[in-house]
Amino acid sequence: MTTSTTSESSAAAPLFDLQALVVAVRRRRRLWCAMALLGFLIGAAVAVLLPPPPSAVTKVLVAHAEDQPNDTGTLIRTDVQVLGTTRIAELALQSLKSPEKPEDFMRDYRGIGLTNNLLQIDVTGHSDAEAVARAKALADAFVADHVRRMRDTAKAEADALLVQRDRMRNELAQVNKAIGDRSPESDPKASASIESLFARRAELNSRIAEFDQRAAEARTGTPKVVAGTEIVDAPRAVRHSMPKAAVTNAAIGLVLGLVLGLALAAVGAVVADRPVLRRDIAANLGASVIAELPHRSGRLWQLRRTRATRERLTATLARTVRGSAEPVSLLELGCARSTSVIALDLAGALTAEGPVVIVDGLPGPQLGGHRPKPGGPTVVSGERAEAVSHQERRIGVGSVAPGTAWTDLQYLGTQTVLVVRAGHGSAAWLHTVARQLADQRIPVIGVVLIDPDPRDRTDGTLWDGLHTALRGRSERSARQNVMDQRRTERLPVWAVRVPDNDQEVR
Repeated sequence: MTTSTTSESSAAAPLFDLQALVVAVRRRRRLWCAMALLGFLIGAAVAVLLPPPPSAVTKVLVAHAEDQPNDTGTLIRTDVQVLGTTRIAELALQSLKSPEKPEDFMRDYRGIGLTNNLLQIDVTGHSDAEAVARAKALADAFVADHVRRMRDTAKAEADALLVQRDRMRNELAQVNKAIGDRSPESDPKASASIESLFARRAELNSRIAEFDQRAAEARTGTPKVVAGTEIVDAPRAVRHSMPKAAVTNAAIGLVLGLVLGLALAAVGAVVADRPVLRRDIAANLGASVIAELPHRSGRLWQLRRTRATRERLTATLARTVRGSAEPVSLLELGCARSTSVIALDLAGALTAEGPVVIVDGLPGPQLGGHRPKPGGPTVVSGERAEAVSHQERRIGVGSVAPGTAWTDLQYLGTQTVLVVRAGHGSAAWLHTVARQLADQRIPVIGVVLIDPDPRDRTDGTLWDGLHTALRGRSERSARQNVMDQRRTERLPVWAVRVPDNDQEVR
């Protein structure tokens, strides 16, 4: 019944439970808090141990002959790429008289296009003075190269226009030679050809004037570009604030560490598949959660609350043991210390009714070092469990952790209460525990949940588990008493057992 109930509950469970994931991540707050703190410390340490190198910055206003109001930044991006060439780096190194290779120098600076015509140059060096000198050399080299390229472009364009003009002039000279001293009136037969020559001469004169004007405009545009390209912000050293850098890097490290910690916690929760919510633990074990015990805390008000919860838990388990005609055991999973404390409290509550013996089946020394008090419970090892008198109430304490000898659990008690720490065992192992206890025919009365999530609002009751739930035990006992009474009333007198000697009257 336990395994079937567990399988049905697991089959009905959703494939991805967001609430369980959030709870599991919140319970791993030590992990992601530690990661956030580690990122904070690493960020601050990087700012202190690895300060940025000395750097300088300058700004250059770049004029282009092709400037258009609707330019999307293509020209300034081209200038940035030109700045990052070996030609500019070599020109700057020549002015600095430095033997450094241009390829190595290119790693120490970069250009940023702030607007369509404003270029910022950032340079690093071994000192502030060296960085400023490098920035000035780069800016001068870029301006000189840009001016030279613009002049070469304008000269090439003007030369091409002048070549076209000269060709037109040669053709005009031929046309003038063909016309000579003739006129349309002097030779009426050739008037049509003469008129075409005159039209061609007029066209050539117009085009020659146009080429002259365009060549002049090309030459005129170059001085504007040369005058418009200049250094508008002189090279200066960039001051770095150590406290500001430390705070900034620490904040960035804190955020990155927190994100990484949350991601690791989420992935670990999904991979580990360790139920935290009481409904999942009850479904996987096939038994209802009958009581809970919060995690220990050093705060005063929480200590009082924990003490009151322990007293209620002891009273609940004491009623369970008193109402059971068979020995009851406490089997722990991930909470051996808490289980030993619960067993001692339970035995102490039952000593007023008679001698109580605790059978220690835990693998650790949690109960082995307990010193018995006068009139208190006695702790014996599992090997001496058979020597315990039947007149003494026996409480077995054992473990269902991996490596448990399952066949020995029935000697601790024929019924059990599982004491499970939330988030300790995986879903697969909880299924294994339920199946092994079912194979050993050890019914689970209920589950005591240790360290539950304080924000868990799920129900840990299995409403189809009356065969093991505490409410089912009372209902079953009442029904059994009624059935026994009715059966006794129907029996003949000779079949009634005599209470004193337990023999039938015949």
